[in-house]
Amino acid sequence: MINMAAPLYPRVLCLCLCSAGNHSRYSVSTSSILRLGFGQGIPSPIPSDSFGRGRDINIFPLRVKVKVGAFWDRNGADQERPSSVEMEPISAEDQLDHLLAESQQTSQPIVIDWMANWCRKCIYLKPKLEKLAAEFYPKIKFYYVDVNAVPQSLVKRGGVSKMPTIQLWRNGKAEAEVVGGHQAWLVVDEVREMIQKH
Repeated sequence: MINMAAPLYPRVLCLCLCSAGNHSRYSVSTSSILRLGFGQGIPSPIPSDSFGRGRDINIFPLRVKVKVGAFWDRNGADQERPSSVEMEPISAEDQLDHLLAESQQTSQPIVIDWMANWCRKCIYLKPKLEKLAAEFYPKIKFYYVDVNAVPQSLVKRGGVSKMPTIQLWRNGKAEAEVVGGHQAWLVVDEVREMIQKH
C-alpha cells in the first residue's frame, strides 16, 4: 500500500481500474493527486456531496475511478488517536486528593498503577499500560505511584501489598483492582475489562 497522505488534506481511497481488469488499492490524498497533475476535473477541496461517490479521471493510459472516503477534524486536518499516553506520577496525598476531586467533577474514574522501580515486572508493564491508556484517552486518565518514592501514608491510602497493583478509583475510593505478576498481556486485558465493567 502506498501512503501519500498529506497532513492538511483529506485522505482519499482510490480504486484504480486498468484495462486488464486488475484492481489495486492506494491510500493517497487529494493534495498528492493535484500536485502530481492527476487531478483534472477534481476541485480542491472536494465538495461534501462527492463523499462516497466515484469520479473518473485519466492518468496516462489508465482510467482511474477515485472513490472518496475522506474524513476531517474541525480544522480540516486528519485527527488520529495517540498510540501511547504517558502516565503521570502521583507523589503526595494532596495531589491524589486533587485528582480525585477532578475525577468526581467529570464523573470519570482514574486508573492508578502502584509500582516500584525495583520491580522488573512493574517496569515491563508500564509502557503497555500507557498503550492501553491511549484506548481510553482523553476520558480516563492513568497515573502511577512509585511506592518507594512517596510517603507511606499515600501507599496506605491504596491499601496495596503487592506490586504491580492497578486500581480503578471513582468517587474518592478504589472500586476495583488487578494484581499483576503474571504475563503482561494478561494483566492489560484484565485492566481493560475492569475499566469497561466500571
